[in-house]
Amino acid sequence: MLDYAVAMTRTPVEVPEELFTRLRREFAEAQLVELTAAIAWENYRARFDHALGVEAQGFSEGASCPLPVG
Repeated sequence: MLDYAVAMTRTPVEVPEELFTRLRREFAEAQLVELTAAIAWENYRARFDHALGVEAQGFSEGASCPLPVG
């Protein structure tokens, strides 16, 4: 899945057939469509924000789940 995201993020987008073969062993067609849409949306959003100079607004500042000690 991560290899797929990396391949979709490159310019130009080149996803080798071997990678699709591996993905099809793990995911149904509908799942692959949903995965592709999610990766494409995040790429769109990141490029859109970058082009307009939109930076983090601090909404996740301090948003963490610390592990219990011990």
